[in-house]
Amino acid sequence: MTGHRPFNELTKKFNNKRKARVAEKVLDLKAEMPLAELRQARETSQVELARSLRVGQPAVAKLEKRADMYVSNLRRYIEALGGSLEITARFPEGTVSITNFSELGELSGKTRGGA
Repeated sequence: MTGHRPFNELTKKFNNKRKARVAEKVLDLKAEMPLAELRQARETSQVELARSLRVGQPAVAKLEKRADMYVSNLRRYIEALGGSLEITARFPEGTVSITNFSELGELSGKTRGGA
């Protein structure tokens, strides 16, 4: 393809201040992303994730498009990618970690496991 160059070649001549701004923007973009982008950043395909979740690939695609879902489904998705889900409420005077969602996950795991 003519006219196309790798990003690192385009930024090679940036001064240090500009490179720092670009690096900061990259970190900001990585801190917030949709589920599909998170899965891609974790180098996991929908098929691989579906296998971990024991669902079909179309269910993963549907989940990634949803704007509203159960916390338990979101937790399973994040855990299948190797992470853990934390729910935090932010207020002007500070943040509070909501813990009863993690307790529900532990309870449902015990119920599913037969314990």
